[in-house]
Amino acid sequence: MRVGLGYDVHRLVKGRDLILGGIKVPFDRGLKGYSDADVLLHAVIDALLGAVSKGDIGKHFPVGDPRFKDISSLVLLKTAGKILKKGRIRINNIDTVIIAEKPRLSSFTGRMEKKIASCLKIAASKVCVKAKTAEGLGDTGKGRAIEAFAVCLVDTVK
Repeated sequence: MRVGLGYDVHRLVKGRDLILGGIKVPFDRGLKGYSDADVLLHAVIDALLGAVSKGDIGKHFPVGDPRFKDISSLVLLKTAGKILKKGRIRINNIDTVIIAEKPRLSSFTGRMEKKIASCLKIAASKVCVKAKTAEGLGDTGKGRAIEAFAVCLVDTVK
């Protein structure tokens, strides 16, 4: 068994859709980034890749590579899932936290869990997405950014 940990943060900006956990969340701003800037999926990807010592999201999907400009992070997550499958690695569970002052995300977490699970071809019961605030602290607490953490447990398929 191996554990992976992932983290990401992106600044909120006007003129972009807010994509979290592979779904569009209604909000007046979105996350700034080279891809769709889905902080939750980026944290999950880093956790999965880290669990199998395959580096991080930037190693596999570098900023500046035109193949990844504005790409859906679901495509990147599917690729990370294929890396694990090729290595005969099974995902036991993924646990995540999104930290955002606004918008309130608790009503979207179930859809995010299902989207992540579907993308990785695992049971939705193996994915947990929680939403928290930063209690007004730092850039996230002031509504200027959104952060996400993810941890996963994987093992080898026998």
